[in-house]
Amino acid sequence: MDINSANIEQIVRQVLEGMNTSAAPAASAGPVPTKCKAAVLTGIEKVELKEFPIPELGDDDMLVKVEGCGVCGTDAHEYKRDPFGLIPTVLGHEGTGEIVKIGKNVKVDSAGKPLKVGDKVVTCLIFKDSPEITMYDLNKKNVGSADVYGLMPDDNVHLNGWFADYIVIRKGSTVFNVSDLDLDSRVLIEPSAVLIHAVERAKTTGILRFNSHVVVQGCGPIGLICIAVLRTMGVENIVAVDGEEKRLEFAKKMGADKTVNFKNYKDIDALANAVKDACGGLGAEFAFQCTGSPVAHSNIYKFIRAGGGLCELGFFVNGGDATINPHFDICQKEIVTVGSWTYELRDYATTFDFLKRAKAIGIPMSDLITHRFPLEQIDEAFKTNISMQGLKVAIYNK
Repeated sequence: MDINSANIEQIVRQVLEGMNTSAAPAASAGPVPTKCKAAVLTGIEKVELKEFPIPELGDDDMLVKVEGCGVCGTDAHEYKRDPFGLIPTVLGHEGTGEIVKIGKNVKVDSAGKPLKVGDKVVTCLIFKDSPEITMYDLNKKNVGSADVYGLMPDDNVHLNGWFADYIVIRKGSTVFNVSDLDLDSRVLIEPSAVLIHAVERAKTTGILRFNSHVVVQGCGPIGLICIAVLRTMGVENIVAVDGEEKRLEFAKKMGADKTVNFKNYKDIDALANAVKDACGGLGAEFAFQCTGSPVAHSNIYKFIRAGGGLCELGFFVNGGDATINPHFDICQKEIVTVGSWTYELRDYATTFDFLKRAKAIGIPMSDLITHRFPLEQIDEAFKTNISMQGLKVAIYNK
């Protein structure tokens, strides 16, 4: 048989093309189970651990073995009363895990960083209907305009939330390689992004500065992370307001300079004076309202000095109406108010740097995770979150 150089070149080209056909299998770390467990919310306060087959992956999909996932207040709302109408659903949107199988078309994450089997990842938004905005440098839409894993109705894939052994990451998703972060940090990425976004919203007012006196009202996980974000930015005059001494003590660990326990004051005027005193006598230049309480929202205007600013981020669901006096609370003081709703895709990239910076300066972010449960005890995890027994509750798989 006469094979010249042209024939050899043609043969090599055909072989390479054959290797890149749609029939090429997804890369895998090794044998993957055919079935796995997922925690399905099947009714109000009813979670069932169900077994599902692991589906075949498309060329643009990934299979991720779940390592951990935080329990969010949103999960608790859905568990208690299904305000989003998702039941049945697999919850869990603060998750992270390891890629165990990856489609042949998946080469890089949403920031352009290489992806391969064995990498640790988190997901952000799913822009299946608007693929042009998956470029994180250009995205200006927040989570309210997209889907999120763990907040999706059940379908034939089933593995749509992080409260499971495995999750299927589909085409159109945004995903980030976070192999350079430890597991606790990765579990805290999603809630931290909420505060990165809130602080970025606050900065648009032009009021929040390095030397500002800042009030953070509410020292649950969101408020505590808010304090940590401010501290990593160099803000030192931070006053934490809450009604639980243990949380106020933790606020100091996260970077608060002073604390005020509202339970120690007989009325709002006395409380407002205490907060003003803690802020140098004039009140706060800026305040973050991190509770879901309408009363707390009404009160916080009293803590802010004339010309100050407010970021309201405590109401992810309808918590009821708040009563304010527009003349005294807003107009007379010329207060600038911004609302913050979850995060944008670009906030995730900033969050990774925040978590590294917080660790470098000694802020004990991992200590926020006070309760760790296996998937089999997810019902207890929900109840622990609802009862506010600790700070951050999370599911950790073995």
